[in-house]
Amino acid sequence: MANDIDLHLGRRLRRRRRLLGLTQQQLATTVGIRFQQIQKYECGANRISAARLWQLSEALEIPIGYFYDGLTELQARREREAPVAADSKSGEVMARKETMDLIRAYYQLGERPRRRLLDLAKSLNTEPTPV
Repeated sequence: MANDIDLHLGRRLRRRRRLLGLTQQQLATTVGIRFQQIQKYECGANRISAARLWQLSEALEIPIGYFYDGLTELQARREREAPVAADSKSGEVMARKETMDLIRAYYQLGERPRRRLLDLAKSLNTEPTPV
């Protein structure tokens, strides 16, 4: 099971790879592994060793510290939010492409259709709202 650091490193790896327009296969070939391993790194299923992190940083033309940027803030925020977090997967949900597509489409609507769509979404929720 992945821990927060593995997930953070994987997200940073995916972000940089996509920013450079590389496929998982292209990055994997550059560092001498299979693309499935890149997939596992990016989803946090496998930990990235120090040696592999070095190779990835060289291939992505970034300092190793890039992978750890924001980790301290992330850990502090999680500690603050832990007691009141209603959904432990909320961070994962916001990182999904589907969520970002939905948000973009939502904000392309006018104000009235947005309000109506929000009302519809709320009406579809079958769970009781916390008071």
